[in-house]
Amino acid sequence: MSHSIRKPASAPLSLAFSDLHGRQVVADFSAGHLSSDGGVLLLRQLDRGLGVSRLLASCFHDQRDARFVEHSLRALLAQRLYALALGYEDLNDHSDLRRDPLLATAVESRDPLGQTRLMPDDRGNPLAAPATLNRLELSNNKSSRYHKLRHDPQALEACLLTLAVRCLPKHAREIVLDIDATGDLVHGLQEGRYFNAYYGDYCYLPLYIMVGSVVLWAQLRTAEHGAAHGACEALAKVVVAIRRRCPKTRIIVRADSAFATPALLDWCESQPAVYYVIGLAPNPTLVRTVQPALAEARAQHCLTGVATRRFEELRYQTRDSWSHPRRVVAKAEVTAQGNNPRFVVTNLPAEGFSDDAQPNRFVAQALYEVVYCARGQCENVLKQQLLDLNAERTSTHYLASNQLRLWFSAFAYLLLERMRSLCLRGTELATATAGTIRLKLLKVAASITVSARRVYVQLPSAYPYQHLFARAHQRLMAQSADTG
Repeated sequence: MSHSIRKPASAPLSLAFSDLHGRQVVADFSAGHLSSDGGVLLLRQLDRGLGVSRLLASCFHDQRDARFVEHSLRALLAQRLYALALGYEDLNDHSDLRRDPLLATAVESRDPLGQTRLMPDDRGNPLAAPATLNRLELSNNKSSRYHKLRHDPQALEACLLTLAVRCLPKHAREIVLDIDATGDLVHGLQEGRYFNAYYGDYCYLPLYIMVGSVVLWAQLRTAEHGAAHGACEALAKVVVAIRRRCPKTRIIVRADSAFATPALLDWCESQPAVYYVIGLAPNPTLVRTVQPALAEARAQHCLTGVATRRFEELRYQTRDSWSHPRRVVAKAEVTAQGNNPRFVVTNLPAEGFSDDAQPNRFVAQALYEVVYCARGQCENVLKQQLLDLNAERTSTHYLASNQLRLWFSAFAYLLLERMRSLCLRGTELATATAGTIRLKLLKVAASITVSARRVYVQLPSAYPYQHLFARAHQRLMAQSADTG
C-alpha cells in the first residue's frame, strides 16, 4: 500500500500509514481540543492552595487601561509559571500554547476557547501571546505605552523567601542552609556580562540558598566578583525570615571553600545560634600539618590497595585575614591517584549540643562525612533548576529582566517541589526530580470539551500513573478543604 496524504475538500487532513495485519492505519486531525499537559490541573489546584501566582502578582504594578485588558496580571504570571513547570522554556513556545484551552482553564480564563476576544484575529487563542509576556519581562527596562507591568525587585525577592520559608517545619530544632553559586554562560552582549576565569567564558554568577530541596534565594549576580560576594547580606535576610517562622531553631550554614571568607565566618560567629561548616582550600601550612596522617593512610593503602582516609582535628589561624584561631577538620586521604587532603572549617562544637540525641555527630569524621558531604544534595537541586526548570535561560539583553526570569524559574520549581512534598510523599515519586514528576504526572494527554456549564477533561484510559494522579488530586482537594 502506498504511503500518501490525501485531503478531501470536506474532510480534515488524513494520513495513511502501513497496514496492521490487514487493518488500515489512518490518522487525521479531527479529535478536537486536545492537550499534552493534562497534569496542569494539578498545578492549578496546588497554586490555588499556596497562592503563588496571587502573591507574585502583588509584586507588580499594573498600569494598563482596564477597559482593554483581556489577560489579568495573575493570569499572565500563572501562564508563564505553569509553562516553565511543564517544560516550555521559551516565550516563543506560547505562540502555540496560547491556543490550549486546558492551560487557559488552569489560569482561570473565563473564556477557555477564546471565542469572545476583542480582536477577530485573536479569537480561538484564549491565552496571551509571546509579545505580551515579553512586555511583562521588559517593563522595568523600557518606558513606552506598551510596557506597563513594572515589578518591584525587593518585593519579588521577599515573596520567594516568604513562600519558601512557609515550607519549613515551624518547630524545627535545627535547619541547615546550603549556599552555592553556579556559572550561567551568556551568549551575546548582555548587560552585566563579565569574563570569569574559573568558567573560562563570559557569564553571570547566580547565588542560591536552600534548605534541603527548598530554594529560598535566587540572586542573579555579575561575575566580576568571587562566589561569596553579597553572601552575608543574603544570609542576613534569609536568617531573619527563618527566625520569624522558627524563632528557636539552630541554623547551620554549609558551603564549599569559595565561601570560606573572613567576612562570612565573622558574620556567622556574630549571630546568635548560627553555626557554619565550610570547605577550606588546602595550602602548604595545612597540608604540612596532616603529613603524619597522610603517611599512615599511605601505608594502609599500600597494604590493602583501596582508598584510605584518616581524620585529624586542629586549631588553625591564617597569618593575616583571620582574627582568631578556628576549628579545622582535615581528611587525609590516599587513593590510587595519590594524596587527596581536604579541609573544612567550623564553629560547631566537637562535643555536640546538650539536646543532641547523638552527641558525637560533630566529631571529626562524622562532621566531614555525614554533615559536610551531605551538601551534595544542593548540587542536585541546582541541577533541577538548570536542567528541568531552565534557570540558565537568562538571554534577554537586560540584567533586570534576566533576574526576573531567574525568579520565574525558582517559583516554578517551588510548585514542583511542593507537588513532590505534599502530594507524592509515600509514593514511588517521593524523591523524584522535577523532570521526572513532569514526565510522569503532568505530561498526560487530555481531551477538553467546553460547554456553558462545565469544562470536561478526559484523560487516557491507558495512562499508567492513574493511581499517582488520583492520589495527588485527593491530597490537593483535602488541602483546599482544610484551608478553605
